[in-house]
Amino acid sequence: MGYRIIVMGVSGSGKSTLAAQLGRAIACEVVDADDFHDAASVVKMREGIALTDADRAPWLARLNEMLRDRARAGQTVVLACSALRESYRQAIANDVTDVRWIFLDGEFEVIAARMRERSAKTNHYMPEALLRSQFETLERPRDAITVNVAMTSEAQLAAVMAALKVLA
Repeated sequence: MGYRIIVMGVSGSGKSTLAAQLGRAIACEVVDADDFHDAASVVKMREGIALTDADRAPWLARLNEMLRDRARAGQTVVLACSALRESYRQAIANDVTDVRWIFLDGEFEVIAARMRERSAKTNHYMPEALLRSQFETLERPRDAITVNVAMTSEAQLAAVMAALKVLA
């Protein structure tokens, strides 16, 4: 049967890290939604231009198609994805069975500091300048396992694993 587990939050919240840890812990595929953006959207974000809903629509459709494929195959997959608005989450999960949401929540300054550290180490395309717009766009989910970004990655994983067992 399997589950589609979506780790969501603003850029810099640790989605990719937690998704990778969770994927290893439950021995399943891990997918990063960033890999589904088209080239034009990546260019916009690199230039500090926030994406519009029209920019996001094809991206959301590609994510939904991938999740529906995994659901039809009965596969568990962990997806790291911002999914900031309820309408985005609905588009991603439309007609997808057994979806579990994990929300990485934290304070702006904590996440901004993480982004500065990440930018110094990698060439990630999301600049810190867009973080404020992500916080403004964010609609906190009501149906998610909420995990504080200030927790250690080990504590985050432990909390998620315990919560997923309750939901299983």
